[in-house]
Amino acid sequence: MVIEINKADYLEDFKIRFVFSDGQERTIDFTDFLQSAKNPMTKKYLDKKEFKNFKIEFGDIVWNDYEMCFPIWDLHEGNL
Repeated sequence: MVIEINKADYLEDFKIRFVFSDGQERTIDFTDFLQSAKNPMTKKYLDKKEFKNFKIEFGDIVWNDYEMCFPIWDLHEGNL
């Protein structure tokens, strides 16, 4: 089965609630990932305005034309 992200809603801070194509819902907190990032292109998403500016494209969540993205299966399983 191919899993896609059907919906993603910004909640607060660096949390996003995902609804996947198999009906599963999961809230992911990206705080630790962003704070421990070494790449300045990733660290810029500690700015909440930048972080909230994501899109769902082809069933995947992306920021700024794939500048930051995550494997769908990892998000589905709650792993970053």
